[in-house]
Amino acid sequence: MNGTLMNMSLPHNSPPRLPLRGRVRPYVLIPFIITLALLDAWMFYLVGHPSRDLEVHFLDVGQGDAILIETPGGVDVLIDGGPDRSVLRALPKKLGLFDRHIDMVIATHPDKDHVAGLIDTLDRYHVSYFMGPGIAHDSSYADALTEAVESEPGLTAFVARRGMRIHLGEGIYADVLFPDRDVTNVETNEGSITLRLTYGETSFLMAGDVSSTIEDYLVTLDGEALQSDVLKASHHGSRHSTSAAWINAVRPAVFVVSAGKGNSYGHPAPEVLERARSVGAEIVSTIESGTITFVSDGTHVERK
Repeated sequence: MNGTLMNMSLPHNSPPRLPLRGRVRPYVLIPFIITLALLDAWMFYLVGHPSRDLEVHFLDVGQGDAILIETPGGVDVLIDGGPDRSVLRALPKKLGLFDRHIDMVIATHPDKDHVAGLIDTLDRYHVSYFMGPGIAHDSSYADALTEAVESEPGLTAFVARRGMRIHLGEGIYADVLFPDRDVTNVETNEGSITLRLTYGETSFLMAGDVSSTIEDYLVTLDGEALQSDVLKASHHGSRHSTSAAWINAVRPAVFVVSAGKGNSYGHPAPEVLERARSVGAEIVSTIESGTITFVSDGTHVERK
């Protein structure tokens, strides 16, 4: 089954209106021979099975971010890839051992803890679309990612801008809320792509490593429209992010922290966790829980 990827507001920067391939789903064979039936059932388990639910996985990649989105129609989107090859151990557990295609990769910004793992991901998986913020960079990891994107056969790359809506099929879409300007020479964290993923009445908000300055700016632009069921902590729960205005506008039911155990930055900061608790959010962290998965049927979000 295929979703579609398109841009509704920025035709000068819009990706082609082409179908995304979607994850390959096995067919159940007619069990004339028991051996073939058993083989088919095993392959069905390994590759994955159809579902009416949207699944969002906050992958355990240590001190970094990596978020895998799987739609009911079989479209896969990876947002960031963590600081190393850990993402390559996490992806097969969700996509299946034999799926080597990811429809879209999004690099929120070019810092190592978000993009280093994407270099190996592009080597291992065929990727159809790539989206980045357009931030200038001079790190070896960011340069290697640029080279990997440019050498990937058939890949279409484009720059994220506010107003873009990425359609993933089944009525699921992701809106780009930020950047809303040229961020070529902006500090990398401050130019992070901010996305709000929507399926029916449910939503997920993910803002890379933006600081409270950008969060508060988005509150002035979007206000209560930011409200989401699940909020990923900006900058791994840094004390410089997740402002009071931001958490009160989003009012998430669940606050997700993606960070590494014993990290030297002190993430997540106690004051950030307190702000999340102040709005009644449940706090979950990859530090304690490893990979965290949510499922949405378009009406309710539950932790799997």
